[in-house]
Amino acid sequence: MSWFKKPPRYTTINPPEKKQDIPGGLWMRCDQCNEMIYKKDWEANLKVCPKCKHYSVMGARERLNSLVDQGSFVEMDATVTSVDPLQFEGYAESLAKSRKKTGEKEAVICGEAKIEEKNVQIASFDFRFVGGSMGSAVGEKVTRALERGEEKHEPVVVISAGGGGARMQEGMLSLMQMAKTSAAVGRLRDKKVPYISVLTHPTMGGVAASFAMLGDIIIAEPKALIGFAGPRVIEQTIGQRLPDGFQRSEFLLEHGMLDMIVERHKIRQTLSRILGHLAN
Repeated sequence: MSWFKKPPRYTTINPPEKKQDIPGGLWMRCDQCNEMIYKKDWEANLKVCPKCKHYSVMGARERLNSLVDQGSFVEMDATVTSVDPLQFEGYAESLAKSRKKTGEKEAVICGEAKIEEKNVQIASFDFRFVGGSMGSAVGEKVTRALERGEEKHEPVVVISAGGGGARMQEGMLSLMQMAKTSAAVGRLRDKKVPYISVLTHPTMGGVAASFAMLGDIIIAEPKALIGFAGPRVIEQTIGQRLPDGFQRSEFLLEHGMLDMIVERHKIRQTLSRILGHLAN
């Protein structure tokens, strides 16, 4: 018997245990704080980061689903869509790309619905569709929503998100929508029908310079960028540095341009309360 045994020439290594694959799309990174967020928690929180409270852009139908009573929304004017009247280079391609990306035909969805059993005419913008900008079709759809409110004597709620303002690709046909929608708001006001404007990030240009800032009650989400020209354009034009927070919701509220700032998950309840007060 040998006192010493030679070590084996080969060492057996057990194969590593196969790791379970983690399905993709479960996690996402916040654009603001760069933290990883469980996507279902983020969506359940209406696309607000639970860590830094950053507000991400919501689609038009996502917004409607968060505000109106389930199953109450009936879309109107879905066939009204933009064409390319000036044959503007690249515009037709831009429209086609937005339609494919969003599944929508235009930058605004309009219809009638209920908010906690209260009838409303409602319009919701989608920033992902050509920046939520207003062309002739968008202006027409918003005008029709306001006119239905006038005809049916039902309050109108418009959720704006127009970072692109009026579409230069449609020239004067786009710019005239500012006057057309504003005139429709005036007629609604003459009939003493409430109009509530909800401003989200961003609401700029011709959208802000017309119907978006004409509400009887104007609500904004926190830290939303709201104005006509952007802050960088203004700084370059006047050659001065703008105050901190310029054109943000909090700045506008402080200067009397808004009635209230409401967190996203409280907008439905707030709208219902306002509609109840105005109806009474």
